[in-house]
Amino acid sequence: MNHLLSLKDLSPDGLKSIIRMGIEIKKNPEKYAHACERKGLLMLFQKTSTRTSLSFQSGINQLGGYAVQMDWDASNFSISPIQYEARYVSRNCDVIMARLKNHSDLLELAKYSQVPVINGCCDKYHPCQALADLMTVYETAGTFSEITITYVGIHNNVANSLIAGCISLGVQLLLVTPVINAPSWDEELMDNAIQSGYVETVNSLSEAVSRSQFVYTDTWVDMEFFQESHYEDEKNRRLEQMKPFQLNKENLNGHSPYIMHDMPIHPGYEIEEELIESDKSIIYQQAENRMHVQKALLLYLLDQNEGLQMPDHTGLANQTR
Repeated sequence: MNHLLSLKDLSPDGLKSIIRMGIEIKKNPEKYAHACERKGLLMLFQKTSTRTSLSFQSGINQLGGYAVQMDWDASNFSISPIQYEARYVSRNCDVIMARLKNHSDLLELAKYSQVPVINGCCDKYHPCQALADLMTVYETAGTFSEITITYVGIHNNVANSLIAGCISLGVQLLLVTPVINAPSWDEELMDNAIQSGYVETVNSLSEAVSRSQFVYTDTWVDMEFFQESHYEDEKNRRLEQMKPFQLNKENLNGHSPYIMHDMPIHPGYEIEEELIESDKSIIYQQAENRMHVQKALLLYLLDQNEGLQMPDHTGLANQTR
C-alpha cells in the first residue's frame, strides 16, 4: 500500500509527476471532472484547519468524488487503539487524509489502513503544503534550475517538508531558522540535507535574501497554541528571539524576491503587513495551489494502488537538475 506521510515517501520522478499533474489540472479542470467518480475521501481531523479542509473537500468533489469529514475527538479514535478504528474506516472509503498532532499516530493509521493515507499535517511533516509550495515556485519561475529559496522562521514541520522536496528536485534552499521546534526535528533528514549540497543554514536573513528568488516564512507559534494561556511563556520567548528575523522591507535590504507564506498569517509578527499584499507576494497563489496539487496527489495514489491511469505530461522533468 502506497501512502504519503512525508515527501521522503516519493521518488524524484513521483514528485515531478504530481507537480506536473497539478499544473495540468489547474489549467484544464473540466478534463478531470469525473476522474474520481464515486471515490470517497475520509478527512480525519485532530487539528483545526482552513486550507487543508477546504482544499481537500473541494478537490475530491471537483474530481467527481465525495468527502466525509470526521473529528478525531468526537469519534471513537479518541477512545480506542488506532489499529481497530483504522481497519474499520478504511473499509468505508478509498483514501484517508489525516491531520493529526503526532506523526507516530499517522504511522499507526497507515500501518493498519487498507487504503492510502495522506498526511494532512502533523508535528513532523506537512507534505501537502510543500507540494503546493514547489508547484507555485515552478509556475512562477518556469523552472527549478538555478532556483534558490530562503526559508526564514522556526524550524518546523513545514521546513522539513520543504527540505525533503528541495533535495529531491535539486533546488537550493537556505535555512534561516534560529529556533527549532523540538518535536519536528528530523536528524536523518538534516544529515541528508547538508550532505546533498542543496541545503545550507545561514545566520543572516539579509544575506540569504540577496541570494534568493523566493523568500518563505511561516508562523512562529504553532497554530493550536497561539491563543493558549499555558503556552504564553514559550510564545513570548519565541516572539522575542524571532523579532529580528521578521520578513519586512528592512530585512529585504533593497531586494525584491517573491514572498511566500503557508498561512494562517499573523501580520506584524513573522511578516510585515505591507508585504502580504505587495506585487511580489504569491501567497494566495500558493494557497490556491493546495487544491490543484492535492487533486494530482489523489490521482497519483489511486493510480499506484488501484491502477487508475494518470495522463503522461512532459516538460517538467527536463527542467530540473
